[in-house]
Amino acid sequence: MLLRKSDHESAKLRTTPQHRGAEGTTVPKTAPSLAALPKIVSLFSGAGGLDLGFCQQGFVVPLAIDFSTAAIQTHQRNFKDTHGVVADLVKLGPSGVLGLVTSTIPRGERIGIIGGPPCQGFSRGNPNSRIDDPRNELPALYIQIVRSLRKHYTVDFVVFENVLGMKDRKHLPTFHALLADLKGLQFEVTENELCSLEFGVPQNRRRIILTSMRNGLECELPLPKKRKGPVTVKDAIGGLPDPVFFARGLSSTEFPVHPNHWTMKPKSKRFTNPVVVSGGRSFRRLSWDKPSPTIAFGHREIHVHPEGRRRLSIYEAMILQGFPKSFVLEGNLSEQVEQISNAVPPPLATSIAAAVKTALTKVSV
Repeated sequence: MLLRKSDHESAKLRTTPQHRGAEGTTVPKTAPSLAALPKIVSLFSGAGGLDLGFCQQGFVVPLAIDFSTAAIQTHQRNFKDTHGVVADLVKLGPSGVLGLVTSTIPRGERIGIIGGPPCQGFSRGNPNSRIDDPRNELPALYIQIVRSLRKHYTVDFVVFENVLGMKDRKHLPTFHALLADLKGLQFEVTENELCSLEFGVPQNRRRIILTSMRNGLECELPLPKKRKGPVTVKDAIGGLPDPVFFARGLSSTEFPVHPNHWTMKPKSKRFTNPVVVSGGRSFRRLSWDKPSPTIAFGHREIHVHPEGRRRLSIYEAMILQGFPKSFVLEGNLSEQVEQISNAVPPPLATSIAAAVKTALTKVSV
């Protein structure tokens, strides 16, 4: 893979005109086997952290949609049987999404809808967050898409992920409207606040997870089971060789260990001596013997390596996010940081998917 010459190359919007068909199964009259689990429609898919968790539990993801070209290129590389579409869901709208879904999943089948709309408008890390941020309208769009798909499919469940800030006082009306809309669509909603550290990911990353099951299933959703895994930064990335520093024209074949083991060349004078451990955002140095905070944010903001002389590599951030070593991110350096920032940690996603699967396989449909 030859990396792009510009680290600042922006993603271009496109909608792929070709769609692969997907053969489906009829709706069973008894408890479904794993082979008959609902097919997944992934909205705001990003690189596919949430999708990966569902795939690891036996679900099939025929369709994934995201705004970012680089994220969909990543998705296509790692999910060979998924049709990835680069599109702005706001411009696409419910009818456009329906068209893409019907081109990949036959009408009338059972589906699940998963996704986490961009959270920057709700994030507590955004000092300029506003109630009228256009991104805060995306949960309402998510509901509109669910409503549209329900007219043509049996939607067994909906999973919605977002930041804790969505429940802050100024955003609470949006959150309450989301809950009311899901219940109005005849879903039983389970709300959980989950921390990645409790699910095998060495990262203090807390998120709201809404899991909504179709009322007719009459199932009780079990709490996602906690998982064991690395607890500290050292457990996860200790002993890795130094990464390659970004330079124009680099080929990933020159990178040690992994195609994403690269980082920005340290130019700030603060790297001359090891950066002190800071509670700030821009130069937060990780500690070997503690878990990481949320690993990255924005386009180029990624934390400082515990040794204090450089930032983490993309690969190190991926491991701290719980991605398997076989997973590869596409795009330029900034796009890869953004994909890590937006991703749901796969081990957490696996536990969510396992809870959904347990509920589905214990009931008649």
